[in-house]
Amino acid sequence: MPEKGSVMPERPFQLAVIVGSVRQGRLGPTVANWFAGQARLRDDIRVDVVDLADVPLPTALPAFGEVPVPETARVLAALTPRLDAADAFAVVTPEYNHSFPASLKNAIDWHFTQWQAKPVGFVSYGGLAGGLRAVEQLRAVFAELHAVTVRDTVSFHKAWERFGPDGLPKDPEGCNSAAKVMLDQLAWWSHALREARARRPYAG
Repeated sequence: MPEKGSVMPERPFQLAVIVGSVRQGRLGPTVANWFAGQARLRDDIRVDVVDLADVPLPTALPAFGEVPVPETARVLAALTPRLDAADAFAVVTPEYNHSFPASLKNAIDWHFTQWQAKPVGFVSYGGLAGGLRAVEQLRAVFAELHAVTVRDTVSFHKAWERFGPDGLPKDPEGCNSAAKVMLDQLAWWSHALREARARRPYAG
């Protein structure tokens, strides 16, 4: 029994780190693995790295009310429960032509309730803009899905120059600090929204 007046420790929240790019030669897994490593340093987070290259969803969605064909259903069975189990998401995205990858939008569109009333953070990478134009568009997408996007992001400008052969940032101080800030925000929202969903299921 806890002592009177003591605060029960909150159970860790589940963070799904989503690798948004499926392009050949992509930097996404390198960025995602670094960020997941930062999250795994914390006792309050459990991490699941979801690589969309491993779950090839078709771009043709079924009509409303219809069920996916068996092959697609098998792919969804490998992905959807992991999104359901997540208390929060960190979306790792590059910037393609001032926007985010079609593979990421496709995975988002195949789901709906999995995003609702959960926080989303962004880790972006690209050229001079660091993928931030993709992030701004994703904020609007996730708002439509009743998700809560956190303010701070982690972004890598001229990303191909930022990582060494070991897959780690060459200058880790700034990005490690940015990761901590965003993870702190995801932690606060994850616990607050998880408690809110338990008390009153969200009906968006």
